[in-house]
Amino acid sequence: MHDLHHNAKIKPAISPQVGTDDTPFVSTIIDRANAETVEFAIATGTLADADVTATVLVEEGDAANLSDAAAVADDDLLGTEAGAAISFADDDEARKIGYIGAKRYVRLTVTPANNTGNFAISAVAILSGLRDVPQTAQVQS
Repeated sequence: MHDLHHNAKIKPAISPQVGTDDTPFVSTIIDRANAETVEFAIATGTLADADVTATVLVEEGDAANLSDAAAVADDDLLGTEAGAAISFADDDEARKIGYIGAKRYVRLTVTPANNTGNFAISAVAILSGLRDVPQTAQVQS
């Protein structure tokens, strides 16, 4: 039986928010200690601007504050950053991108372009391949 509930840990990445310009949405730094992979799940709400697009970047590093952040190599991603990109036609949709690299800390950035309307977004990080299972806590941070 595949039991995701007890074999994954979920952490908030980008709290639900609405942007009205091109300011990037930068996630919290995700500590992947005791986890083999991280999957970022990105959800959009209403995207009011008729020509907005948004690029996705995943960064990695060994410093807890990611002062050593570097873009993740394509070989260490599950999916592509281009595949996780968002456009004005993506109201109420979800995207995902995964990380399987060796660095301890990762961060997601979603950067809108041409945004003059409301851009609603949120994201969570799903850690899996855990060495400390089962994960039974209902609330995780």
